[in-house]
Amino acid sequence: MTHTTSDGDTDTHETGGKVALAFSGGLDTTVCVPLLEEEYGYDEVIGVTVDVGQPAAEFDEAEETAEALGLEHYVVDAKAEFAQLCLDSVTANATYQGYPLGTAMARPVIAKAILEVAIEQGCTGIAHGCTGKGNDQLRFEVVWRDSDLEVIAPVRELGLTREWEQEYAAEKGLPVEGGNEGDWSIDTNLWSRSVEGKDLEDPSYQPPEDIYEWTDAPTGETTTITIEFEQGYPVSVTTADGEGGALAPVELIEFLNEYAGAYGVGRTDMMEDRMLGLKVRENYEHPAATVLLTAHEALEQLVFTKDERDFKPQVENQWAQKAYEGLIDAPIMRSLNAYVAASQETVTGTVTVKLQGGSVRPVGRESEHAVYSESAASFDTETVDGIAQADATGVAKYHGFQARIANTGGTDEEETDVELTADD
Repeated sequence: MTHTTSDGDTDTHETGGKVALAFSGGLDTTVCVPLLEEEYGYDEVIGVTVDVGQPAAEFDEAEETAEALGLEHYVVDAKAEFAQLCLDSVTANATYQGYPLGTAMARPVIAKAILEVAIEQGCTGIAHGCTGKGNDQLRFEVVWRDSDLEVIAPVRELGLTREWEQEYAAEKGLPVEGGNEGDWSIDTNLWSRSVEGKDLEDPSYQPPEDIYEWTDAPTGETTTITIEFEQGYPVSVTTADGEGGALAPVELIEFLNEYAGAYGVGRTDMMEDRMLGLKVRENYEHPAATVLLTAHEALEQLVFTKDERDFKPQVENQWAQKAYEGLIDAPIMRSLNAYVAASQETVTGTVTVKLQGGSVRPVGRESEHAVYSESAASFDTETVDGIAQADATGVAKYHGFQARIANTGGTDEEETDVELTADD
């Protein structure tokens, strides 16, 4: 079957068979169900919802909507896999344009889970409800296009708008409240909560406090929390009151989200550059990610040599860029992960951070692998491993030598006191 897109291009899809749809129960995916049958000719649509830490209400909505549509519905628990990827990102100090990656890393995990269900259920097609303006279409499809299944994107291919979807839902009597899902477009997972849309699309608009759910408005209250790392991975958290302890990845992240969020930690309001070239305004909440990334980097500062500290950010930037693009399985990522893993062999120890006024900062760190000598750094000691202070005089004389030559217009007279003949 051939469809003409809004820009005049055509997309051709096979008809008949069964198609798996990434299903949330929201407006976009709900209207996709009849469209896949009526416009694309599929005999059967199944919905797949993947749990990466969304609120329970979202699963209730998906289940209720699927039941009202008569849709066969599968729910896949991928929280553990997603949590592991989130902690992998901590070892890589991964942030994109300054914020911790959440939605970007969740999408490939979701896509893989949906693909597995699609193959198990004998589907010939796999579909999503993403628009043609965002990043998620790319993150889903980079996983799916590595399979033999037909990839369908009704919202993008048919050039649908939210207004058209609302009218279509009302006309068909679909189980959505006219497509009214609130003032904001919200995506929530274990690692982050993003808020965008409507008034937030104006960069000058100051968002109201009620857009936030994970973080309280910062106050003057302060506290500390200590995180223990083993080879770069957080394994336990302990509050000043003794709460916490050794926790599995999912529970550790959930604990920090609640605890640090109560101190207003983890808010980002930014202009973000999407993969398609669009610049968008985004608001994020990510308390656990902010605490863990801050603590992890503080521990690396203690155990890394200067060369390691200078080099690793290059790897981190590439890691974050590929993760943002949804390319977590790209060959380059295997190489980057190999370096990160090697670099983390000594990143074991504890870091204490202070939560104050919506910010987090390290106030103590300890490791048996510290590349640090208190006696060497102290102003109260005369020598460093037998090296006297006076031994630095020669270094001081050579320091900046080339800059002095350049600034004076050439070498000194003693070095240039040689006459050159024409034969030379």
